[in-house]
Amino acid sequence: MAKERKPKHFIKQPTHVGGAAALKKIIRENLRYPEAAAADKVEGTVVIRYTINHKGKVIESKVISGIGYGCDEEAKRLVQLLQFEVPKHRGMNIKFHKKLKIHFRKPKVKKVVKPKVSEQPASTNITYTVTTTKKGDDNSGGYNYTIKF
Repeated sequence: MAKERKPKHFIKQPTHVGGAAALKKIIRENLRYPEAAAADKVEGTVVIRYTINHKGKVIESKVISGIGYGCDEEAKRLVQLLQFEVPKHRGMNIKFHKKLKIHFRKPKVKKVVKPKVSEQPASTNITYTVTTTKKGDDNSGGYNYTIKF
């Protein structure tokens, strides 16, 4: 008879609702680049430590490594939005501590290509001609269009 194996970890860690991909998506969608950081062109990574209670809510957060300019406060705000699934632990209420790195990068500015202004006069005359062909002509019938500038 084989001996029953014990689980690797006695206390199971909480997981984010939807997994790691959902966690990244929430951070990406809710991240607001602070105006002070944008004005001074500040980029970097904020490392934040947070505490999860037995219900899966973030109850406490502390910046371990910050970059300032409002990015630290934004990282704290983002962590407060997170929701976790906590497995039951034999009736005990356990708090969990986790770390998270939040990257602040300057938003990419899309280049707007302006059309080149040609040196034509302001008033342009356009001639539009529509002719029809008859069944007896060489063409099989239809319309001929001529546009002149």
